[in-house]
Amino acid sequence: MLDKLECAYGEAVVLHGISLRLAPGEILCLVGRNGAGKTTTLKTIMGLVRPRGGSIRLDGTELTALRPHEIPRFGVAYVPQGRGLFPRLTIEENLRMGLLVRGSNAGTLAWVLDLFPVLQQRLRQRAGTLSGGEQQMVAMARALCTNPRYLLMDEPTEGLMPVMIQKLAETIRILRGRQVAVLFVEQKIDIALAVADRVALMEHGRIEHEATPAALADKGDLLVRYLGVARS
Repeated sequence: MLDKLECAYGEAVVLHGISLRLAPGEILCLVGRNGAGKTTTLKTIMGLVRPRGGSIRLDGTELTALRPHEIPRFGVAYVPQGRGLFPRLTIEENLRMGLLVRGSNAGTLAWVLDLFPVLQQRLRQRAGTLSGGEQQMVAMARALCTNPRYLLMDEPTEGLMPVMIQKLAETIRILRGRQVAVLFVEQKIDIALAVADRVALMEHGRIEHEATPAALADKGDLLVRYLGVARS
């Protein structure tokens, strides 16, 4: 998917030739300290940051040649950090914005609402009046309304209560069963190890190490080196 991707903000190089692969139904988590390049990686895939080198390919299509609004039509959905909802629109209106991207139908909406039944009961409530956890559900539901093949999420558990984090993890596992690939950025290493099939450790704009959760759990020295934390 990503091959030797390079990005810079002005003269400051942020990504130094990173390469990543993501198979259908696979869950890959990017972890690393603040400033490692994780968010830039997601934004570059979505066309929000233009790379200065390298390639992003999806089934033979070069995504770097597309404009940002074109990329979701190829089945790539994005849940940004901060959620990016339309606060004055209702939950239903936010979700219908997602349905428009790829012409998804009522069946898609019904499936999404089955995943988040609490939203079904509050479709006419404005998104801006929801709690942080509820807004995260709407953001994820809107992304899923595009019927994606690849879902990108930036810090999806940020500020969430444990019960909401558990719901998020359950949803990601359901997506695996539907062959939706998930690439997400996460600071909570326990969530990454519990949900992901692979974990990629980033530092200074480079992928320094990739491993399965089982392999990484036994390498506490790597977690301390790249994250500054040890598992509890």
